[in-house]
Amino acid sequence: MSSTTQNLAGKRIASLLDENSFVEVGGYVTARNTDFNLQAQETPGDGVVTGYGLIDGNLVYVYSQDAAVLGGTIGEMHAKKIAGIYDMALKMGAPVIGLIDCAGLRLQEATDALNAFGELYLKQTIASGIVPQITAVLGRCGGGLALVPGLTDFTFMEGSKAELFVNAPNTLDGNTKEKCDTASAAFQSEESGLVDFVGTEEEIFAQIRELVAMLPANNEDDAPYEECTDDMNRVCADLANAAGDTSILVSSIADDNNFVEVKAAYAKDMVTGFVRLGGTTVGVVANRSQIVGEDGEVAENFDSVLTPQGAEKAAGFVNFCDAFDIPVLTFTNVTGFKACKCAEKRVAKAVAKLTYAFANATVPKVNVIIGKAFGSAYVAMNSKAIGADLTFAWSQAQIGMMDAQLAAKIMYAGENNTVINEKAAEYAALQSSAMSAARRGYVDTIIEAEDTRKYVIGAFEMLYTKRDERPSKKHGTV
Repeated sequence: MSSTTQNLAGKRIASLLDENSFVEVGGYVTARNTDFNLQAQETPGDGVVTGYGLIDGNLVYVYSQDAAVLGGTIGEMHAKKIAGIYDMALKMGAPVIGLIDCAGLRLQEATDALNAFGELYLKQTIASGIVPQITAVLGRCGGGLALVPGLTDFTFMEGSKAELFVNAPNTLDGNTKEKCDTASAAFQSEESGLVDFVGTEEEIFAQIRELVAMLPANNEDDAPYEECTDDMNRVCADLANAAGDTSILVSSIADDNNFVEVKAAYAKDMVTGFVRLGGTTVGVVANRSQIVGEDGEVAENFDSVLTPQGAEKAAGFVNFCDAFDIPVLTFTNVTGFKACKCAEKRVAKAVAKLTYAFANATVPKVNVIIGKAFGSAYVAMNSKAIGADLTFAWSQAQIGMMDAQLAAKIMYAGENNTVINEKAAEYAALQSSAMSAARRGYVDTIIEAEDTRKYVIGAFEMLYTKRDERPSKKHGTV
């Protein structure tokens, strides 16, 4: 490692990568603008350390902004160095990781800096879907720079001092930082959903390493495989009890119970993340109706419905998995759509995006119905109708238009309770049970909850060579 990287920016890279693996590129570059006597100031590396190295032996490209040089502001050469790293990553097919700590655009360079900034956006756009892009916000990330994490696949944020904003909190009408810190990690992870993971710098570096190990290096690379030492036929006792908190369910069926959850603090009614099943990385999307605390008690409850935030969260995740050829597993337990004035503004478009994401994805897709699967909400959740390759259902699952009791009340309005109950039981048997769906071919196999792990591993092994040809087009418009 060169002497120019023995600063905070360089130390961050050293903490992230395998020991002594970092090779700096462009370490002697400095600002070339002379306006406002800029040449009189020292600008080593033009405020950013760039290069490549290894994470668990895997090649990655990395840049780390140096706030000690003009506040880490982005000037012409600063942005060109980052763009150069993107060019190398695209040629070699390896992930790009950005460590952000920046005061914004360099005012002394004005349009030169602005143009270089735009070129960086272009590189990110071109790289999207070709190599994974990861951003860690470790200091300030404001204004137009906030688009950089928005253009990447995963964003990490330091929880105590980092700031991420387009407009600073105090510039928002009726707001102050003390009233609502819209630049905080809590706001950006829980309210906006832009941030996937929050923690200390040490925790962030460990999480990035764990995530990189789960992901393919590029869109043509095979999904990472790790020798599975866990029993692939392992029975997951009491799995049915985890149907409410599906983050626990997913962890239970994963190899060695390891689940890397994405956007865990946002739209908690929808669980997304990565597991290994039989050694192979799989993306998981699951409805959630409750959160169970470490003490085993239910800490929070949700309606079993699709919300706009949950649908958008899942749609983006499925799109990422499809771009990088990562199989998708879903756990369905949904009865309808969120019903309130606020949700009504967005729910149709959001669920349409989710439906499109599942239907458009050509990767292996497996759906497990673990509870209720009613109406159009069920159809949108990776149902066989929109392209699931295999659909399993737990034996007690309910699949149909709506709850049997409600259906009976509608069909036999005015009848007494005895008739309603009798017709509800008949409707459940004929139209709403897992068996009735299986007889119509909408469910492939009815399974017991504890056998879920072995069935989904077997399904993905069978689907490994899947090919799905679609009509030629430039891209969809949803």
